[in-house]
Amino acid sequence: MNYINKYTNISLLGAAGKMGSGIMALLAFEVGKLKIGAKREENFVINAIDVSPEALEGLLKYLKSQLLKSGEKNIVELREWYKDSAELVENEQVIEAYANDVMAMIKTSTRIETAYDSQLVFEAIKEDKGLKVKLFSQIKQNNPDTWFLSNTSSIPLGEIDKEAGLNGDIVGFHFYNPPVIQKLLEVIPVENINPDLIKFSEELAKSMRKIVVYSSDVAGFIGNGHFMRDALFALDQAQGMTNEIALADAIYRVDTVSRDLLLRPMGIYQLMDYVGVDVMCFILKSMQAAFSQEKLSHEILNQYIDLGVTGGQYSDGSQKDGFFQYEKGKIVSVYDIDANAYKAIADVKTANEAYFTPQPSEKLNWKTVIREREREGILSPFFNELKVLASPASKLAVAYGLKSKAIGQLLVEGGVAADTNAVNKVMETGFYHAYGPVNNFFE
Repeated sequence: MNYINKYTNISLLGAAGKMGSGIMALLAFEVGKLKIGAKREENFVINAIDVSPEALEGLLKYLKSQLLKSGEKNIVELREWYKDSAELVENEQVIEAYANDVMAMIKTSTRIETAYDSQLVFEAIKEDKGLKVKLFSQIKQNNPDTWFLSNTSSIPLGEIDKEAGLNGDIVGFHFYNPPVIQKLLEVIPVENINPDLIKFSEELAKSMRKIVVYSSDVAGFIGNGHFMRDALFALDQAQGMTNEIALADAIYRVDTVSRDLLLRPMGIYQLMDYVGVDVMCFILKSMQAAFSQEKLSHEILNQYIDLGVTGGQYSDGSQKDGFFQYEKGKIVSVYDIDANAYKAIADVKTANEAYFTPQPSEKLNWKTVIREREREGILSPFFNELKVLASPASKLAVAYGLKSKAIGQLLVEGGVAADTNAVNKVMETGFYHAYGPVNNFFE
């Protein structure tokens, strides 16, 4: 099937959001390849649809900057594309022409009706099934030929498909943040998916140079299926310490163990801040309906929501206050829920030094490990030492590593992931872990 006509009119719902803006940039790159690179005669339009006119103005500035960066990176290819434009002499002229030509194909709108003429509708709105169903149904009733590619991170697509009457014309196309940089793409086919749509999705992912991992259409999919349960374990561990220490100290301990002893790029509580406590609760609520035998909620999250301490990010990408408070991206204090105030991280660190003593003899960290191609040779000795150290922190690290493995195995046993390699690839590529959770390091 020739998919060119599908590209001629594209809409993205939630285009000005954190994920939407990155997806818009990727779509702009793709349409640029077709119109300018392949010199297609068809007219192309990408509709950036969002509820906020102000946010859409900011989106256009972001897209222009991304196109200029892409042009600089791919100047050799651009010069070939524009070789017949004799007036473009300098590289800067070529890059500017490319950015302007692509920007001319982008239209902004605050009206859902704009999407009625689109052959492809991408979606990056909030995790609200009712809202997604309403919008998709409205579009489908006005254009039966529309295909939907949803960036939902947790809601089963089959439910949306059925309730919106999409007849299999929907696929999960779950990017990781930030979409322009992140290589991982979770593709989630619905049970009765249009075979042309899944083939199109595969070709688009390849053109975007994404690493594809397929997930079954189960709430949370692979990435959040692991992350949410991993986070709940961390919350349980901190809560279990509160008979002896303040919750703020417990959060510091568990976060530090997950980062420094499990060798992750950031601690689990910092990651929860990055995602947003409110977003986590949305995802957990979606998952709870599918996993009634599990408790997929936590009192600590609910308490923080009630207090308005939710983390997340500002529109400029800077971190909002959550479990931790940040300055220029660095943790400077931890929230003390009892005092309703933040405590300096330096003071909390000093008060908890004994918990981490003795420490491993080799001072490994995530940055050191990811530089290595053959990582097992440095990881095995480090984790073997952890297993024999007497510190409470090392014991928690081993228990945490085993729990992370068990979660990965659960995803395979439950049919969410095809195998443990899929789980490991998602966590290594999408979450930047230095090693996959399903391993033998902690046995």
